[in-house]
Amino acid sequence: MAALAESNAGKKRGESVLITGIGVMLPGATHVNEFWQDVRDGTSQLGPLTRCTPGRAGVRVAGELRDFDHRKFLPELNEKFANRYTRDALAAMSAVEEARRDAGLVTGEIDPERLSLIASSSRGPLEWVGEALTAEGANAPGPESGAARDRHFGDSGAMLRGMPGAPATLAAIYGDVRGLVTTLSSACVGGHHAIGFAAELIRAGAADAVVVLGHEFPLTPLVFESFTAMGSGVLSTESADPRRAIRPYTREREGFAFGEGAVALCLERAGHAQARGVDGYARVLSHRAVNEATHPFGMDMSGEVTASAVHAALRDAGRGPQDVDWFCGHGTATPKNDVAESRMLGALYPGRPRSAWPPLSSVKPVYGHLLGAAALVNAAATALALHHQCLCATANYAEAEPDPECDHDHVGEGGRPGPVDLAISLAFAIGSQTSVLALGTA
Repeated sequence: MAALAESNAGKKRGESVLITGIGVMLPGATHVNEFWQDVRDGTSQLGPLTRCTPGRAGVRVAGELRDFDHRKFLPELNEKFANRYTRDALAAMSAVEEARRDAGLVTGEIDPERLSLIASSSRGPLEWVGEALTAEGANAPGPESGAARDRHFGDSGAMLRGMPGAPATLAAIYGDVRGLVTTLSSACVGGHHAIGFAAELIRAGAADAVVVLGHEFPLTPLVFESFTAMGSGVLSTESADPRRAIRPYTREREGFAFGEGAVALCLERAGHAQARGVDGYARVLSHRAVNEATHPFGMDMSGEVTASAVHAALRDAGRGPQDVDWFCGHGTATPKNDVAESRMLGALYPGRPRSAWPPLSSVKPVYGHLLGAAALVNAAATALALHHQCLCATANYAEAEPDPECDHDHVGEGGRPGPVDLAISLAFAIGSQTSVLALGTA
C-alpha cells in the first residue's frame, strides 16, 4: 500500500493546476456571473459611505457589502453559532461555499484530507476590534458601558472573533476541509501569495484541491485615518459621483476608495478535475513574488523590477512577453502605481511603440480596494477573461484625459471580446512587494 501511495503521489507531482470554481461576496455581486458582468463592463459598485462615520479622515465613498444574509449561502450553519461570528467570517465562509459549489467540489467529490484552504487578509477582524474597543462608550463608566462590552465580550466567541485566521478556520470546519488551513498577511499581494502556495501544494502531490480565500473589511475610521496620514493622492475625495471615485491612469486620478468583502477560488489538480468532467476557468501557469527591499512605502519607478518579475514568471511558464495578450493591473489610481505599471510595459517591450503594447486594465474602480483580497479580485477577473475570451474594462478611463505617461490601451471602451490565451495579474503592496501571476486558458 505504501508503495502504491508513493507511486500515485509521483504521478500527481508537477501536474497542471486549474481554477475550477469562483465564489464572491462583494458589493452588488454575490454570484460569479454578477461579478463577471461588473468587471467585464466596468460597472462600478461604489457608493456613499454608510457603514461608519469616517472620523477625521473625511472619507465619503466606499464599496459596501449591503443586504448580506449568510443564511442563503450557509444553510446548515446553526444560528446559535452564527450569532457569535463576525460579519467578515460569515462572508468569507459564504464565499468559500460558493466557490466549492461553482466547482462542484461538494461532499463526495473530494477526499476532505486532500482538500486545503489558504486565506489572505491584510488587517484581520479590524471592524470587530474597532467596534469592541470604541463603540457606544464601551470604555466609559456608567450602565451603558457594560451593555456595550457584553455585546462583544459576553460569550466565549470573543476569543475567536479577534483572530485573523478565524474566517479560514470556521470555513474549514463548516466545509469539512481537513488538509492544511492557514491565513497569510502580506498586504495587497497576499492573494497572489496564497495562490502560489496553493499551486505548489497541488503540484507537490500534497493536495488534490485548495480553496484560496481573500477577505477584507477595512471600512473603519482606524484604517481611513492611517491611510490619509500618508498624504494626498492616496484616498479619493470624490463625492459628487461615487462611481467615479477611482480613475486609474488619468490626469484626474486622486487615489482609491476602499471596498469590503470576500473572494474565493478553487484550485484543483487537472487530473482530478478532468476525472469529474470539469474543464475549469483557467490554468495557473506560474507565480513570482519579489521583495524590492527598498523603502516600505515606495516602489520601483523605473518599471525594471516589475518587468524582470514578469520575465521570470513567463520563463517559468515556458512563454515570453510576446505571448501576453492582456495585463490585469493593480491600478490603484495613485500617482506612483499607475505610472510604474506603464513604465513596466516600456521596459518589457523595448522598442515597441505604445500602440503595440498589450492592453492593461484595472478593475479597482468596480469594487474598490480590498487590500488583502485585492489580488484575488484580480485573479478571478483574469481567470474569467480567459474563460469568456473577453478583456475587462477600465471604468472611468474613457471620460477623462489620460496621464501622458499612461497614454496607451486600457480597454476604456468597455468589455472587449477577442482571443485571450495568456494573461498576467499584477499586485503591489506596502512593504516593497511586487507579485506577478500568469494564467492561461484551461
